[in-house]
Amino acid sequence: MLSAIGRAFRTPDLRRKLLFTLGIITIFRMGAFIPAPGVDYGNVQQCLALGATTGGLYEFVNLFSGGALLQVSVFALGIMPYITASIIVQLLRVVIPHFQALHEEGQQGQSTLTQYTRYLTIALGLLNATTVVSLARSGALFNNMCSVPIIPDDSIITILLLIITLTAGTGLIMWMGELVTEKGVGNGMSLLIFTSIVASFPSALGAILSAQGWTIFLGVIAIGIVTVALVIFVEQSQRRVPVQYAKRMVGRRTVGGTNTYIPIKVNMAGVIPVIFASSMLYLPSLLAQFNTPSDGSAPPEWVVWINNYLTSGDHPLYMAVYFLMIVFFTYFYVSITFNPEEVSENMKKYGGFIPGIRAGRPTAEYLQYVLSRITLPGALYLGLVALIPLIALVLVGANQNFPFGGTSILIMVGVGLETVKQIDAQLQQRHYEGLLR
Repeated sequence: MLSAIGRAFRTPDLRRKLLFTLGIITIFRMGAFIPAPGVDYGNVQQCLALGATTGGLYEFVNLFSGGALLQVSVFALGIMPYITASIIVQLLRVVIPHFQALHEEGQQGQSTLTQYTRYLTIALGLLNATTVVSLARSGALFNNMCSVPIIPDDSIITILLLIITLTAGTGLIMWMGELVTEKGVGNGMSLLIFTSIVASFPSALGAILSAQGWTIFLGVIAIGIVTVALVIFVEQSQRRVPVQYAKRMVGRRTVGGTNTYIPIKVNMAGVIPVIFASSMLYLPSLLAQFNTPSDGSAPPEWVVWINNYLTSGDHPLYMAVYFLMIVFFTYFYVSITFNPEEVSENMKKYGGFIPGIRAGRPTAEYLQYVLSRITLPGALYLGLVALIPLIALVLVGANQNFPFGGTSILIMVGVGLETVKQIDAQLQQRHYEGLLR
């Protein structure tokens, strides 16, 4: 492995791409610690030292920003607005025929969809920046556990400058991610998310060690190794549906007559269902928060019920609802990203067929049957992996610092595997030997 890495850096073109990618990642991490204008950096550090943390949906934002949200830095919003915009644009293909037509146009249509995603990212960044600034002003960003002001001067000019800066930070992150995709190695956006998550590991493991001791710390490391191995196994698993292409004459040449397969992954939805389920479960607690009386009087019964059962992650009802929502969103997302009828039509157009299955509608029905069967273990796997940090809260009280679970481990393994495969492919083009054996 070390010799393969050395070979990668000895290849001029690949070395240039790797160094460019590392440079962008370094700038991205530096931006996570540069305070936004108008923010008192000393007060922010004081709040962090008290152990005040945000909760709910903004735990995801803080995770994907590499801790920049709680630092209230210029990159506080991280890549989350882009992720949300990408998901929205994908979902709009189902309800807006124009978006589906653009998706089917090829490179030109994809460029238009990418432009729409950029515009929506900036709009969502502006909205999220306004929300974060409002939370920082009121102290809710740290759950009202810190009394010192995060933004001492809350004049209109300072607030507007802060909102513009955070939005511009999102645009800069999006641009850097696209630069890595174009001139570096791997998918730029995914690598920036990967970097943000990995950056939180040392502090998370250190907090577990100092709070729980060596026994729990070594237990967490063991659970992490087993979890990573299982995630790699499932992420690499796929059902290969065999496809044959009949021979046909094109001019004087005979084309076709080849055997291939359609790879249907066990986890086709990736981490999207976990993000959907977490966002939806945050809405009841947000609604309850807005309906809690500020004068100290007793809140309504439904608010008390939500606070008791749907706010704390260690309650069995919360875990059950979370698990079922992940299963539902897995089936939902797979249904809109993989269209058996479209695949069947493309196969029929080029003379392909599944052995033993007639072309056309029977092929679409067979693919739908296989897809529904393979999605079930994928959905159960996603739900179980997402519950790991919640179970850790119950067993060892390490939920806030438990790094090996949920979205973090899924993204880390997925991005890591994909990046290594790309480096390996480029090495094999030049040396006939890559990173993987």
